[in-house]
Amino acid sequence: MKETKKLEFKESITNTFLKTVSAFSNYDGGKVIFGMRDDGTVAGINNPAEACLDIENKINESISPQPDYDLQVQPDDTVILIVHKGKNKPYFYKSKAYKRNDTSTIEVDFTELRHLILQGANKNFEELPAANQKLTFCALEEKLKKIAEINKVDENILKTLDLYSDEEGFNIAAELLADENSFCGIDIGKFGENI
Repeated sequence: MKETKKLEFKESITNTFLKTVSAFSNYDGGKVIFGMRDDGTVAGINNPAEACLDIENKINESISPQPDYDLQVQPDDTVILIVHKGKNKPYFYKSKAYKRNDTSTIEVDFTELRHLILQGANKNFEELPAANQKLTFCALEEKLKKIAEINKVDENILKTLDLYSDEEGFNIAAELLADENSFCGIDIGKFGENI
């Protein structure tokens, strides 16, 4: 057994594992096995029950918001910390958010942090309000006439397409489909959950 993006070994309990808890909570979850050497051999932990309490206290006092995790004591005196993918992203340790980069844990950059904040708010980039609120849709209207027999792109059509709301106006998805926008180009477009 060796370390992976979703598995980390710790021979002893030091605060360094808290960065990994942040990373696992921010992304796809993972496991930290305490009492395991870097080469994958078992070292064991003295008093695993007490170790669980120590791990739990460190997480509860250091990670914000509170992550979802489980602790399991194994017969070989190792302790497995299972960290679940979080819903309330980003998860911070010492005011920094982390991610896994192969088998190491690194701090996220500003762009990645913004992405985590949007995920935590259950929003995607394209749902944010557009900077330009004076948009026209002549090209979209022509396409919709041919494909869907829609004669005019009005406010109701834009709302149906999730391109406009009364509260925030046009969103970035609308700006991408407008006749003119500030974006250099589109590499890929995604519609719905999987199209």
